[in-house]
Amino acid sequence: MIDAALRSRGVEPVWVVWDDPAVDWSRFALVVVRSAWDYAERWREFLRWAERVQPIENPLGVLRFGVDKELYMGALHRAGLPVVPTAFVHEGEAFSPPPEPFVVKPAISAGGRRSARFGGGDPRGEKLVGEILAGGDTAMVQPFLENVGESALVFVDGGYSHSLRRSAALPLGGSRDGLFLEEELGSHEATPAERRVAESALELLPAPTLYARVDLLGGLVLELEVVEPSLYLSFEPSAPDALAAAVATRLERP
Repeated sequence: MIDAALRSRGVEPVWVVWDDPAVDWSRFALVVVRSAWDYAERWREFLRWAERVQPIENPLGVLRFGVDKELYMGALHRAGLPVVPTAFVHEGEAFSPPPEPFVVKPAISAGGRRSARFGGGDPRGEKLVGEILAGGDTAMVQPFLENVGESALVFVDGGYSHSLRRSAALPLGGSRDGLFLEEELGSHEATPAERRVAESALELLPAPTLYARVDLLGGLVLELEVVEPSLYLSFEPSAPDALAAAVATRLERP
């Protein structure tokens, strides 16, 4: 889909693996991060790689900002944007399972890995927090908002492109193996209020983006996806060409 759109604009895409030592990155005029879904477990290595392969999209500053949910959720909260209430647990800090249903996941994560939902007071939540901290990561705890729809708003070159409804249930009582959660997708047109929230969130980024996805849960920001998000281009016929045009424009810059 995107390959054909790029070729129609005279851009030849080459798909390579970000940590492949055999790749000569200097041969590429532009590196676009797309499906580096293993970055979360190796985020320091990933960012060091991104430093070496300039120019890169999204820009390095955006990647650094978007990797860490504690960093960007804090920035969104301080800016007065509506976010899913989130507590962060660091090494050496005590944690007691909240009395209401809750979600635990690492502050740097992708695909729902090492993430789970729990009933109120479930001690298994404390166990997962301990496992995350033992791995040298920060844990984040959020209320489990049941029967609240998740909207994904996709932006291309800073402008709103399309949106959809997503449903990806976290496992109950403990995390599971696998690269990412299975999800159900459906049509959805973002409301003006949803667009305002998403656009305001993107304004806080340190640089313009080639692509972005803002996930909202009941109108609250759940995720600011600017590293390797699925863009669901099939939900908007014009999206592949818009993304290809934005790539071509960047290649024309001196």
